[in-house]
Amino acid sequence: MQALIRKANQEDLENLREFLTRARLGTDGLTAETIDYFLLLENEDGTICGSLGIEAFRENGMLRSLVVTPGQADKEIFVLFEQMVKLAKEKGIKSLFLATNKSVALPFFELMGFQKVDRETLPTEFQNSAHIRHVLNVDNSLFLKFSL
Repeated sequence: MQALIRKANQEDLENLREFLTRARLGTDGLTAETIDYFLLLENEDGTICGSLGIEAFRENGMLRSLVVTPGQADKEIFVLFEQMVKLAKEKGIKSLFLATNKSVALPFFELMGFQKVDRETLPTEFQNSAHIRHVLNVDNSLFLKFSL
């Protein structure tokens, strides 16, 4: 089965919200103004089977809403990240951050070029985001940075 990765658009807003809700992820900040900071992984019939977004703050972005349905190949996830780096560069973002509470995912993220950072070194503008403030309150969250 061939998957397609593309930028999300206005018509995708409700489907993406439903997809993220089914995955038990919040949709705060996913609006008509921010939808173009999201990528979709779709199967041949156009069904969303993966997503990845950026919450942008000037030259910094926090990756969010990484969800893939079971059975997606590691290669597709890798390409999703590659495409997100391209999108971030198009948007003028210089550094991408991510948070995870799954230490088993660290080798994958490090392979992608992310490096662990202390939460104290996160950009101060991240405090303006309800989503990021929530992530900061999760005790076992690890933060990683990728410089573009």
